[in-house]
Amino acid sequence: MVEVTTPPAVPTGSDNASAAVGISIKNLYKVFGPTPDLYIDAVRQGMSKQELHDKHGHVLGLRDINIDMPGGAIQVVMGLSGSGKSTLIRHINRLIDPTAGELWVGDQDVITMNPRQLLRFRRERTAMVFQNFALFPHLTVLENTEYGLQIQHVARKKRRESALRWIERVGLKGYEASYPNQLSGGMQQRVGLARALTNDAPILLMDEAFSALDPLIRSDMQSILLDLQQELGKTIVFITHDLEEALRLGDRIAILRDGEVVQQGTGQQIVLKPANDYISSFVKDVNRGRVIRCRTLMTSGAGVEGPTVDASLVIEEAARLLSSEGKDVANVVNSKGKVVGSISMSDIIAAMVPPISDPHV
Repeated sequence: MVEVTTPPAVPTGSDNASAAVGISIKNLYKVFGPTPDLYIDAVRQGMSKQELHDKHGHVLGLRDINIDMPGGAIQVVMGLSGSGKSTLIRHINRLIDPTAGELWVGDQDVITMNPRQLLRFRRERTAMVFQNFALFPHLTVLENTEYGLQIQHVARKKRRESALRWIERVGLKGYEASYPNQLSGGMQQRVGLARALTNDAPILLMDEAFSALDPLIRSDMQSILLDLQQELGKTIVFITHDLEEALRLGDRIAILRDGEVVQQGTGQQIVLKPANDYISSFVKDVNRGRVIRCRTLMTSGAGVEGPTVDASLVIEEAARLLSSEGKDVANVVNSKGKVVGSISMSDIIAAMVPPISDPHV
């Protein structure tokens, strides 16, 4: 049995992570309908989504959501259509009000904010990237990118400097004067990302942001996001229905079904220890070599003669290194370069193939 260890909540290499703000969702419920308060107690006591709809004409959006999202990390919320994932992310900036529960961003209770506080919170503390890009067709790339700062009444010179910087960072230098209809889908999404980053908000909300893109462009956007996150250390909430995307991006993952969290944890924990058959059906075809980290598989102890791999490296990359150097074992080092154990090629191969006795296979 592979022992699963929980990695640090904040991604290694993020200089801003210590100042990042976390999100805490507590006992959150959402019932859609004309009189949701009449049925919240029944939902708390276990009334099913089907009964609520068929007998009372209300729809259960979320039931008893409890998720702590660490500051400076990428929290992925994953689920199929109708699972409640987009409903959940819209509670964070209160585009949707809950029926019951708490939602804390740092030491601020978003649920109790008055309209003025909420407006300021949305403008200064959060930025959102949408699946359909949500660009203004009559504005140029530069004008779209600086729009968030414009409505905050930031001086023109300052907001333009910031917008130009992020346009270049996302690879769109030279397209500042172009309009959205002159850009490909991937380029439009880069504009959306640049606009969100220009706001310099500590929280980035991404609702199926890459789902409309072709696979190669989607992979490219994922790489851009991960590279930027290493530098910026923002708190990112990323919504997706794609497990491969969730595993690639997420420091932590919460999987929703019918408005409820069915499992949450690191990608390794979900792949190696699925909570039930529903989760097992998601992870059965996952390439474990791209999910399991060396720190999970290593044997603790003194160093050995051989190459060195970082503890956070996925075992597929470790296997590639060992193979290229013709070695059977490597040292595993932590973020400070200290040897914390070793990992062998035979252990890597065994971990990449689920054992026949695994009841979830």
